[in-house]
Parts: sequence; structure tokens; C-alpha cells
Amino acid sequence: IPMRKDYQRFVELTNQGATEMGFGNTGEVWRAGYDMPAADFQAEADRLWGQVQPLYEQLQCYTREKLVEKYGEQGSVDGMIPAHLTGNLWQQDWGNLWPILEPYKGVGSLDINGALKDQRDEILADMVSAAGGMGKLTPAEQVEIERKADIEMATRMTKLAESFYTGLGMPALPPTFYADSMLVQPRDRDVVCHASAWPMNTEGDVRIKMCIKANEEELTTIYHELGHIYYYLAYKGQPPMFQNGAHDGFHEAIGDTIVLSMTPDYLASIGLVDKPAVSQEAVINSQMRMALAKVAFMPFGLMIDRWRWGVFDGSITPENYNTAWWELKAKYQGVAPAGARGEEFFDPGAKYHVPGNTPYTRYFLSHILQFQFYKSLCDAAGHEGPLYTCNFANNPEAGKRYWAMMERGASQPWQQTMKELTGGEQMDGSAVLEYFAPLQTWLVEQNKGKTCGWEQPAKS
Repeated sequence: IPMRKDYQRFVELTNQGATEMGFGNTGEVWRAGYDMPAADFQAEADRLWGQVQPLYEQLQCYTREKLVEKYGEQGSVDGMIPAHLTGNLWQQDWGNLWPILEPYKGVGSLDINGALKDQRDEILADMVSAAGGMGKLTPAEQVEIERKADIEMATRMTKLAESFYTGLGMPALPPTFYADSMLVQPRDRDVVCHASAWPMNTEGDVRIKMCIKANEEELTTIYHELGHIYYYLAYKGQPPMFQNGAHDGFHEAIGDTIVLSMTPDYLASIGLVDKPAVSQEAVINSQMRMALAKVAFMPFGLMIDRWRWGVFDGSITPENYNTAWWELKAKYQGVAPAGARGEEFFDPGAKYHVPGNTPYTRYFLSHILQFQFYKSLCDAAGHEGPLYTCNFANNPEAGKRYWAMMERGASQPWQQTMKELTGGEQMDGSAVLEYFAPLQTWLVEQNKGKTCGWEQPAKS
């Protein structure tokens, strides 16, 4: 609540700046970054959402029914998922519902966390042995050797991610990357551990800032962050004005495209898991786990800027900030609060990007683009078989195509850059549906006889 008045004033000030630059409001400034009229971009985002919405609606229906099974009538609010039951403050990731939603208990699960922990324990054991055994170490020396093991493991995980990019024919990271990046949490000061990637100049001094721990989530985050790093390196030959992504969704999608290629076959090839026997049940489990992160996110990625565009253009007034927020969450996500969230609350302010004023549609677009890029790279690699099985690691043709796109930076309209990689000038959600086809078929079967969909609340 203390933030609401400040946010209202902030909107006035940022809109004033926008009008002084010749735009109608701040939302128009944001939508102007896509090489098309702002109104056309809004329609484009709606079109993309329309493509993937049927898959989301099936996932929402299945999830709601499982919650009703567990919690009875408290598992649904007018056909919507109760916001507090998703295990995520913004309902943008449903991974915490895995114990309830897992289709086939324990089938095909890959213990990447265990493999990484074992590697870290081996590093520590070797260091302790080299020092003469734990009994020879003082408590301070024990702490120091633990830290050295953490640094060594973080470096090893980062080099593993780097090897995917270099395996595609991209250059090795400069030595300064490892010398100057922050890979583990410092002992002498507080830092923001939220992972981020940084171009320190226009000549290729690149770094990441993370507090890496030996687990699967952190490993995939490194692969994602190196996507930003390699994009910086690819377009550093462009004039500074063009040293950026083709549009902001491209930057977020580069590394996530690589993450999609981290299939069980790839993970086996780098020694993290044994080559798994693939059953249909294992495929559905794997797709469900992926969908709880990727598909569940999409409507949230869209609605957060729908709210802000309305705030900026005045169609959402300060006395309706919270009401409009929950109306949009209902419309796009099919989630609702268990109890009334009146205007005494300012729920949008709990999402960092709102007070931080970071545009968010880029994350929705990246969830479309990463599958589109993935499909194009799989085609370039000559992949045959279902899309979700494609692993283009070490394929020079895929690497050459990807690097050529990345080198363009922002030097031409993104439509042209897109065409060079995919053959078409449009963003397209069809690759999302192709990737998740087994899951969508399975969900439709599970939802037979259920009343899917939800009632749109009356607009205030």
C-alpha cells in the first residue's frame, strides 16, 4: 500500500516524459520497439496468444480438477484456480504443484541434482585429501576448502554450458570472463544473487553475476545466461547503436533455445544421467514438468503489460488498479484469489518488474520464439522424429545459422533477421504446439467429460 501513491505519481512522470518524446504514453514507447505500429503490435501479441491458448486451457483444466480432487470445493473459484494453491506468488510457474500433477509417479525422472551434488562432493574430497585429510584442517581452513570446492564446481558447470556453445562452432569465452565474473556468493558483502549477464563495454568484455549452487535449476540458468553472453559477443562487431537484440524477446530466447536442446540424450552425453529408456509415460511426465514452467507462464507474461498499458493510457484508473489486475489474471490465466482483494491492496507492486518499470511482454515473446528458433535449428541439423526429441548439440550447421542471426544484432528490422533463420517474417506459436503435441493429446483425453474453461468476471 505505501507504494500505490508513489506508483501513481511515477506513472504521471513517465507519461510526461513519453509525451515530450512525441508518444501518447509510456505504453506506446514500449510497443514502438518492434518495427511496427504500436497498435499492430498489440494485435500481434493477441494473435500469438490465440495460437497457444488452447494448450494452456487444457493445462488449466487438468490442474484445477486435480486441485478439486485434493481440496474439494476449495480447489476451484468459479472454474478458476485459487491463486494461493499454485505455490507461486504470481501463479506464473506451477512447478511446485508437481507432486499433485505428476501424471505417472516416478517414471522417467532424471536425478540431475544428485549427479551434480556427487560431482561437488568428489571435488571437495579430492581437495581435502590433497590437504592431508579433514583432521589436519582448522575450522577456518575447512570453511575455506568448502568455498574452493564451490568455486571449482561453479566453474565446471559454467564450462559445461560453454561447451554447448563452442560445440556449435561459437568462440570460447574470453579469459576475462572467468577472471571477472561473479560465479559464487562473496563472503565479505551482500549481493543480489538474481542471475544476470553483462556486456561491460562494446568490445567483448562480458561477465555473468550468479551465486551458483550445484543443482539442476542453476545449471539450466547458466545455459540461459550464456545465451545473453554469446549474443553480446556475436553482435560486438556492429556499431554501438545496433549492439542489441533484434527485439527484446530475442535476447531472452537465445539461451532458452539451447535449454530446449538439453534432452535426456544430451544430458547422458555429458555424463549427468544414464541413457534413459524412453516410454510414453516418461515423455508425458517430462512434457508436463516443462509445461508447468513454460506453458503456465505464457498468459502471465502477457497480462502484466496488458495491465500496465491500461494504466499508462488511462483506461485503468488508480482507484481500479487492483480490481483490473485480478480481472486480467482471471481473463488470461484463469486464476482467482480465494478471498476479495480490494483496493486497499496493491498486488501488482509485489512483482519486481512493476516498480522496477521493466517491460514484460519480452518474456511472453521469448516463450514463443525459443520454440520457433529451436524448430529452425533442429531442421538445420537434419533432425528427424518428434520435435521434443531434438538435440542439436555439436551440429555445425545449426551453429552457423544461429550465429549468423545473432551477429545481426539490431542492425535491421527483426522481421528480416527472423526470415534469415526461420524462412518467415512472423513470430509463430505453432512450434510450441508441435513440441507439446503428446501432452496436449494426453490432456484432452484426461479432461474428457470435464467442464473446461472459466467464466470471465464482469468488468468493473
